Amino acid sequence: MSETAEVKEVKKSEELLSKRRRGIVADPLDDNNPITVQVLGICSALAVTAKMEPSLVMSIAVMFVVVFSNLIISLMRNLVPQRIRIIVQLGVIATLVIVVDQVLKAYLYDVSKVVGVYVGLIITNCIVMGRLEAFAMGNKPWDSVLDGLGSSLGYAWVILAVAFFRELLGSGAVFGVQVLPDAFPKVGLMTSPVGAFIIIGMIIWVQRWRNGYVEE
Repeated sequence: MSETAEVKEVKKSEELLSKRRRGIVADPLDDNNPITVQVLGICSALAVTAKMEPSLVMSIAVMFVVVFSNLIISLMRNLVPQRIRIIVQLGVIATLVIVVDQVLKAYLYDVSKVVGVYVGLIITNCIVMGRLEAFAMGNKPWDSVLDGLGSSLGYAWVILAVAFFRELLGSGAVFGVQVLPDAFPKVGLMTSPVGAFIIIGMIIWVQRWRNGYVEE
């Protein structure tokens, strides 16, 4: 009897991609998107989305910083005193941002001249700090990695969608490749941040109309 009781007490480990963990990744893509629902990361969404290439680079940079900062802070969460946790978080983020900036300068110098300023500003991106405070400081490493992955993918698909329409309508191209004929009228407004405001607003409207989301 005692052996049976001991077997029952063994807690079954959770699958790496259980339903709950899949929800951690999927939720920021739609219902809790960092840009369209939480209205975070708007500055870079307006600034780097004139073309697809810098938007893709920015997406990968934010993904790298969010995922690895979530992982590192989660591993350190029981060692960091509460009163200095923000300083530690900023130190981790700044280190990762410097790594991204140096890699871009080494291998994608032309792109780094376009997005370099905004890559540096990832340290102040509310999405990064928000995930560290709201999730990584209170959860295990794997869950924190999934949370960072979901949040960064939610950020990425929005700015890539905005960049697609801005470059297509503003320049007639996608990733610098001309896809619309020269006779097709270009929308100059799309090359300015106002165009980004319009596209983001339309994405928010469509998403909330589809989901029935109402601001409380």
